[in-house]
Amino acid sequence: MKASDYIAQFLVEQGVKHTFGITGGCIVHTLDSLAKRDDIKHIPVKHEQAAAMAADAYSRVTNNIGVALTTSGPGATNLLTGTCCSYYDSIPIISITGQVPTGQLKRDSKSRQIGFQETDVANIFKFVTKYSSLVDTPDTLRYELEKAAYLARSGRPGPVLIDICDDIQRADINPENLKSFTPPAEEVSSQDLEARIQQSLDLIKNSKRPVVILGGGIRAGGAIEKAKYFVNKLGFPVAPTWGAMDYIPYDHPLMVGSFGVSSERAGNFVVQNSDLVIALGTRLDTHEIGPNAKTFARGAKKIVLDIDESELDKYKKLGLEVDVPICEDINRFFDKINPQLKDFEKIDLREWFNYVERVKTKYPICLPEYADQTENVNPYVFMRELSRQSGNDDVILSDCGGNLIWTMQGLHLRGNQRLISAFNHSPMGYSFPASIGAAFGTKNPITCITGDGGFEMNIQELATIQYNKLPVRIFVMNNHGHGIIKQTLRTWLKGNYTGVDSKTGLADVDFEAVANAYKIPSLRISNHSELSGKIEETLNHTGPVLCNVQIAPEQEMLPKLVFGRPIEDSAPLLSRQEFNDNMLVPPIEKP
Repeated sequence: MKASDYIAQFLVEQGVKHTFGITGGCIVHTLDSLAKRDDIKHIPVKHEQAAAMAADAYSRVTNNIGVALTTSGPGATNLLTGTCCSYYDSIPIISITGQVPTGQLKRDSKSRQIGFQETDVANIFKFVTKYSSLVDTPDTLRYELEKAAYLARSGRPGPVLIDICDDIQRADINPENLKSFTPPAEEVSSQDLEARIQQSLDLIKNSKRPVVILGGGIRAGGAIEKAKYFVNKLGFPVAPTWGAMDYIPYDHPLMVGSFGVSSERAGNFVVQNSDLVIALGTRLDTHEIGPNAKTFARGAKKIVLDIDESELDKYKKLGLEVDVPICEDINRFFDKINPQLKDFEKIDLREWFNYVERVKTKYPICLPEYADQTENVNPYVFMRELSRQSGNDDVILSDCGGNLIWTMQGLHLRGNQRLISAFNHSPMGYSFPASIGAAFGTKNPITCITGDGGFEMNIQELATIQYNKLPVRIFVMNNHGHGIIKQTLRTWLKGNYTGVDSKTGLADVDFEAVANAYKIPSLRISNHSELSGKIEETLNHTGPVLCNVQIAPEQEMLPKLVFGRPIEDSAPLLSRQEFNDNMLVPPIEKP
């Protein structure tokens, strides 16, 4: 059996239906083997970065492994940014890269390169993958593929990379005679899990102002339904991280909204004034807890569950005291604690919920005066209308920077909607190629939200969606520059702009003309009078379509934390009297 045929067969056995990548001299044999099969399809894209990002989103919507394939050297290194997205968001990806023939490997030579386009890919990627390996003998091919697939899915999921020499792909092998990988025995629950759960239950029963924080690790563990049972039995307010915003509808009575550096006031006030935080499947990074960890939920006891012990260990370094750290698989935790909640007598939290409702009502993200804007489109008004018109099964992908903040603050999710972004690495240009992967992974409608800067990073993939007639609705939130950086420069450098718009060296782009060049229809929304009709027209389009949404160049993302303050004290700053009226714990003024 040809080794490349075995690779293709292996991917099919993993349940993979689509792969993404670009051809090249050192990967042609594997792509040829894929092309000969009718149970898997390879999708050529226009840039390897797009392949990695498409594979990432494909994994997210299929709950299976995503696969990217590229050739050696530059083909492989172009995967790096997308691989980082998968690594920091814990998404299981297998990247298979071709490598020069074994006789052209430099190995221990001090020469920089021997084979043409030779690059030590396995070592370059080892810092942003769970596992990376060079296959330079047929004897290890089966073992490395099986190990990679296991590691990608197991524990805390993540990307893996297998770099396979060209002559190994061409080799004749008998898979039955090759060494296989034996997964390690499944770890049993830690001896102190029951003790930690009892500690947690004691804190739960004595809390007066509790909040449950749900994180992306719950979806990674396939435990969303168990999490819903947990929060509904407790009846506690829920503040999801951005990676968990689509677990619970925005109008659920327990839903508070998200929290953190760029989140709504209500969520921040609730989390910061709580007396008990139950954080499940989230690493509580600095974008969530703020730059000074000691100020986070400072009046609260903290129960934090994470499958990765290193994430729990970091809190000591940050100065964040965790009262009950639990290093455990999320399913084991729920399987132990949920039965004990069957007859849980709910705590009287009327006073706490009165506070929650008060701050939610007092601080809406879309202020009434926003609708009165006559020129351009207010992004919060846009998100409100997009929320109203989006279908219950839509998959919505957002990029980074301003458009991501507007989406996370202003989009109201419901039904079975999914909201996807590369939340932690957050590169410009993710959402558009990710939409390609999502479109192949699900039949649900796809909405891509991006910015003018991010869209240009992978604008070449218009060719891919046009060729494949993918029903991707693209909304470009076009503020004609790097809006979030302009806001930062106004805050820290007195508005001294450099390279952020057409006045300071950054070229502007006619996106409608570009879309037309790719034979993709386009629309423009210039003001609120056009908003409802053109969003409807875009969403109802049957193929790829681009909607160019005109945003004011100086439009800000608000509220947003100013560095140095705790997360409840975001800009624009409230009057000190109003701010103090919202505080149930002692306030902290900026040093």
